[in-house]
Amino acid sequence: MKKVILILGITTLGIFISGFSKEEKEVNYKLNFTKEVSFAPIEKEEEESHFNYNFPFTGNSFNGFKEAIAFKESQGRYHIVNSIGYLGKYQFGKSTLKRFKIYNTQEFLNNPKLQEDAFIALCSVNKWILRKDIRRSVGKKINGVVITESGILAAAHLAGAGNVKKYLRSGGKYHFEDAYGSSIQHYLKQFAGFDTSFIKANKKPVL
Repeated sequence: MKKVILILGITTLGIFISGFSKEEKEVNYKLNFTKEVSFAPIEKEEEESHFNYNFPFTGNSFNGFKEAIAFKESQGRYHIVNSIGYLGKYQFGKSTLKRFKIYNTQEFLNNPKLQEDAFIALCSVNKWILRKDIRRSVGKKINGVVITESGILAAAHLAGAGNVKKYLRSGGKYHFEDAYGSSIQHYLKQFAGFDTSFIKANKKPVL
């Protein structure tokens, strides 16, 4: 099958996408592109993604990193609860929220600032837990994927730091998928190359 290439100028392209979640809700959003965008056949390892990308181009800053994860998790919606009970823009589990002494889930859903603070706190904890693995693994290639710090932190958000540690230390032999089929390897690739130096490793961050 031939790849179709679209060249877009400095204009806003409105793209209508459906089917990104298990609930098959439709999402409307706009993407700004000043570069070539490739719509290619979907490979099996691309999992549930419908295109080569599945979040708006936001640059490689930390803000770009968190917004890309948010789009992947919830299409950036603060008030959403998915079919297995994960909450908010970054799809937190209740057990993770309890770690940060957040017990009122409805209040959490209604508080965007708290959700943003919780995301940063979780990244800090994961960076502390995985600090040795980050030093050892960044720059190496595992299963064809170049390992970056941002990829590691994104994978930890998906699978937990312990599972990412097992994956890295097994040289990619350890396999993990969440309930929707997203894997550690997919997140390592999808979220590689963002600047996460803003995140400081912290065993016990305070919100």
